[in-house]
Formats: sequence, C-alpha cells, structure tokens
Amino acid sequence: MATKPRLSFWQIWNMSFGFLGIQFGFALQNANVSRIFETLGANVEDIPILWIAAPVTGLIIQPIIGYMSDNTWNRMGRRRPYFLVGAILASVALFIMPNSPALWVAAGMLWIMDASINISMEPFRAFVGDMLPSEQRTRGFAMQSFFIGTGAVVASALPYIMTNWLDIANTAPEGQIPPSVKYSFYTGGAVFLVAVLWTVLRTKEYSPEEMAAFQEERKEKLNNKANADKIFPASKFLKSSVFWIISGTILAFLVYYFELEAELYILGFGLLFFGLVQVLTGTLINSGKSKNGFVEVINDLFKMPATMKQLAIVQFFSWFALFAMWIYTTAAVTSHIYGTSDSGSELYNEGANWVGIMFAAYNGFAAIVAFLLPVLAKYTNRKITHLVALVAGGLGLISIYFFNDPNLLILSMIGVGIAWASILAMPYAILTGSLPQHKLGVYMGIFNFFIVIPQILAASILGFFVRNIAGGHAIYALVLGGVSMIIAGFLTLLVNDVDDPNK
Repeated sequence: MATKPRLSFWQIWNMSFGFLGIQFGFALQNANVSRIFETLGANVEDIPILWIAAPVTGLIIQPIIGYMSDNTWNRMGRRRPYFLVGAILASVALFIMPNSPALWVAAGMLWIMDASINISMEPFRAFVGDMLPSEQRTRGFAMQSFFIGTGAVVASALPYIMTNWLDIANTAPEGQIPPSVKYSFYTGGAVFLVAVLWTVLRTKEYSPEEMAAFQEERKEKLNNKANADKIFPASKFLKSSVFWIISGTILAFLVYYFELEAELYILGFGLLFFGLVQVLTGTLINSGKSKNGFVEVINDLFKMPATMKQLAIVQFFSWFALFAMWIYTTAAVTSHIYGTSDSGSELYNEGANWVGIMFAAYNGFAAIVAFLLPVLAKYTNRKITHLVALVAGGLGLISIYFFNDPNLLILSMIGVGIAWASILAMPYAILTGSLPQHKLGVYMGIFNFFIVIPQILAASILGFFVRNIAGGHAIYALVLGGVSMIIAGFLTLLVNDVDDPNK
C-alpha cells in the first residue's frame, strides 16, 4: 500500500504561499475596519455589532466550501479552484471597501469581503491534510503560520508606511477615508491575487486515484468510512431542536422584557436559528432527502470526533480573546494611551496608525515563532506548546492596561505573537489526525464554527460590557480577552492528541 511522500521545504513553501495574500486581506480588515466604521460615523459601542458580518459569513461559508471542495475534482484539482475564485472576489472587495460612501455600505462590504476571503482560506487548511503525511503536518501548519505572520506584518503597517515613507496623506475631510488607508487596501488586493496564483500554479494536487492508494486513506475506507458517512435518525435532530428553540425564545423574551442591549438579541436568535436548522435536518431525513450537503454538514457536526470537541472549547476561549483584541485595540489605545476619542483628530489617527504597527509586530513575532513551534513540540508535545503560547498571549493583552508609553506596547505584542503563531498551527495539527480523510474539508469548515461562535458572542456582549460594566473604557475589553486566552491555554491540557508523533 502506498503512503504519502514527504515533501521538500520548497514544496511546502509553495503550497502555503497563498496564505501570504490571504493574510494581507485579513490584516487590513482587522487593523482598519473599525477605523473606517468610526470615520463614517459609528460610535465605539456600536462597532462590535457592525463586525458581526465577519464571523457570521465564516459560519455560513466555510462548511459549504469545505463540503464542496471534498467533492470536487476538475482540471485545476480539488482545493485550488476555490483558492482562485476566492482570491479574485476578495481582491475586488479590497478595492471597493475604502471607497464606501456611508456606514451601511462599509458594513455590507465587510460581508462581501469576508465571504470572499473565507472561500480562499477554508480549503487551505484541508490542503495540508491532503498533501502531507502525518509527521509533516505540524510543519505544514507552521509554514502557514509563517506566511500569515509575514503577510500581516506588512499589511498591518501599510497605512504607517504610506504616511511616513511615501508621504501619502493620513487625514481626510470629515466622513472620508484617508488616502493612506485607501492605497493600503489597493496594495492588499493586488498582493492577495498574486500570492494565491503562485500556489495555484506551483502546486500539483494528488488525483482521486492517488489519494485512494495512500495507506491512511486505504485503512479509513476499510474500517471507518461507512461509520463516518452514516446519517443519524431524524428523531435525534428533532428532539435536540426543542432545547435550542426554547432556550433561544426565552433569551430573546428576556432581552425584550428587561429592555437589555439590542445586540443581545443575536444570542437568542442564534440559539433559535440553530434549533430550526435541526428541525429542517430532521424533516429532510424523514422525507428521504438525506443525500444532500446541508444534511451531511449538520450530521457531521453531531458526529465530531472527541478530540475535535475538546479542541472546540479551547478555540472558543482563544478566539473570544482575539476578537476582543481586533475590534477594541484601536479604541483602547487611542483613548487609554493617546487620550483621545476624536476620530477626526491628528492624535487619534497617529494612535490608529500605531495600532497598525502593533498588529504588524505581533504578526512579525508570530512569523519567527512559527519555525520554533515544531521544535518545542518535538521536545515536549503539541499540547504543552499550545499552553505556553496561549498563556504568553493572555499576559500580553493584559499588560496593555499597565503601559503609558506607546513604544512599550510592542512588548505586549511579543506575547500576542507567540499565541497567534500557535493558534494558527497547533489546533489544526492536533485536529487533522483525528478526522476522516475524505471529510477533511467539511470538518475544517465545521471547526470554524468554534472560531465564529465566540466572535458572535463577543460582538453580542462586548458592547454591553464596555458600556455598562467597564464605564465606556475599551481597555477593559482587552483585559477580559487576556483572561479568556489564559483559560484557553489550560484547557488545552484536557485535549486527547490521538496523532501525537511523540507518543
């Protein structure tokens, strides 16, 4: 029986290079969209609800693209068609976003931009599982972390570079996006497309026949494939739906009755929606219509391997922290460190540009640490590596509260960078070995639920937290994020790494 050949350093480099472009898109989004929203008139308390577009888009798009790529094969391959289509759409969106004439247009463009980026990004995770043998997967995901970090260093710093190196204006009339931000987005759109094209043109995927011949695939087909594809009875979904529908209805009623923050409706409607999704799933199964992507994705969600369930909890706390950082660092730094909340002032824009440098710094540290992660994992294990990294990240976020000098914030970003490198590599390296090979795409998409759900929760409650508990001080959202990341680190110890090469 055949086994997957080990790939060279440059082969892994080429198959991961597209992530350089993908991260240009994400980094520009993460570092500048809150700034765009504030410039177009959004209040700081309203920013989380505007950001809800990004996680909801990922929640919907990633499992669909994962399922489709699992079942695709054409002249371009299995995953590469999605890399290319997503890159083209994302590049167009990056050109349009900074030219949004109104807040509602910018919010809508965030939906489109995030959907396009997700179309490209999701198959890249399954790509590592497709192409690399078990002993090289940590290295493969670490290489992705390197390109994510490298891309984000440059992309996050682009407005600063445009202003300070190229003398492009960093301010604009009220309600208009500064030219430095516009040209940064244009550059990101071009790099996104070129980097993904590099991977598409320089990497050859294994054919379905070659995949079937590999030892891991052969063992799975003989022993596990039938069980992995089995559909649960309709009654399982219908019974489960009752809990979710009742919980969502009660929560929505409490928000209405006590006149709580409107964004808290998202939680209630989210629970209700998931219950209705299960009702639809059970109804389709009862009608004999179970052979479709919708039913299979929801069924696979309920059949997650134990390792994936354990990692889901770790991801929840990790990404809650990250989302708090992405949406509140600009507001926290400009108000807590620079002492201004006036988005039209020169001081505010100086602080906002420094946030870009901070984000570039943590991504730069992540790019360096990415190559050290496999070494640390080799001498300890992947769980210990992830624990250490997440604790460092949590302490880094909390430390922002104690600094008054903007330059010292780079020290905070060292910890965040260590955590970011590990978050992009270790959970996926642990997860891949526990998944059915023929469902890598859809399970990677489902795994994204546990990135998206905490972001939706953050968008639902962080505005309430900052306004009513933190007295309007955004810095406390970062402290809360730091605590959440440390909790995630210790929860990693409860994960069963079934494919640990050190065992």
